[in-house]
Amino acid sequence: MEPSVYILILLVILILLGSACCSGVEAAFLAVNSIRILKLASKQKPKSSANKLLKLRKHIGRTLTVITITNNGFNIIGSLILGVYGALLIDTNFGLTLFSIAFYVLVVLLGEVLPKALGTKFSLQIALFSVPILGILNTLMRPFLILIEQIFPVITAENEISTDEEEIRQMAKIGSQKGLIEADEAAMIFKVFQLNDLKAKDLMIPRVSAPCLDGSLNLDEISKLIMSNDSPWWVVLGDKVDKIQGVAKREKLLTELIRGKNKKLLSELCDPVDYIPEMIKADQLLTRFSKDHKGVKVVVDEFGGFVGIIGAEAVLSVLAGWWKQ
Repeated sequence: MEPSVYILILLVILILLGSACCSGVEAAFLAVNSIRILKLASKQKPKSSANKLLKLRKHIGRTLTVITITNNGFNIIGSLILGVYGALLIDTNFGLTLFSIAFYVLVVLLGEVLPKALGTKFSLQIALFSVPILGILNTLMRPFLILIEQIFPVITAENEISTDEEEIRQMAKIGSQKGLIEADEAAMIFKVFQLNDLKAKDLMIPRVSAPCLDGSLNLDEISKLIMSNDSPWWVVLGDKVDKIQGVAKREKLLTELIRGKNKKLLSELCDPVDYIPEMIKADQLLTRFSKDHKGVKVVVDEFGGFVGIIGAEAVLSVLAGWWKQ
């Protein structure tokens, strides 16, 4: 076989290899999961491949421009050179036509279809592997990229990583269906989002059903009630319904009874009240409970009137799936 034929074969291999690499990397960058990159980057050093990949993914327009320019360099310029060289070696038009068709089929199959399929399947690995090469190409093409970005400003748009409630719901659903997360974990995620749709008025015990006691009573007068009623706390009222003196814990009242403090008034044994508006969302309410660890809060309306009480267990019952509308 003549050396010129070897050169022709080498040109074909170089063009196919270059086109395949560009197609695979392009597919990988479009298919790679940004959340996975972010997770990987958070565990590595700032100058790691994952962090560099995150920056390239952030400027996806510029990165794809570099890949496209390189890919077209192989496909167009390489094909022109190959066509000219092939025409010099192949004497007949029929032979040149067959060569062109065969080369076209190879480019489509080996330079586009197969690399893109592999790039999609192994997107993270290929994207990470291509980071150093893309960094070099970015540097070499900097003047040309600046010119293109001046002509087409849309290329400079940053691709921020973001998501919303509906996307997280769908990801949790898909993850559960594929066995990547447990079904109960997915259900818990849905319930967490449900908290944002509920308010204190939806979960509270209404005033008419709330355990209340007159603050002017002493322990001796309510000793039987404390023994028989297992409510963990009572709202201690003053001379008016909306005049709340505090919240009395059953545990504290029983302790005082054992100590013989029977004549102590409830108004002296109650704890300060934490008021919350009835329109506060359940997720914000859960945060309030996590900060002060108080067992119960008094719910008031827009005029400050006592409308109900709520404990942390009411919010937690939504997460546990016990709460029923």
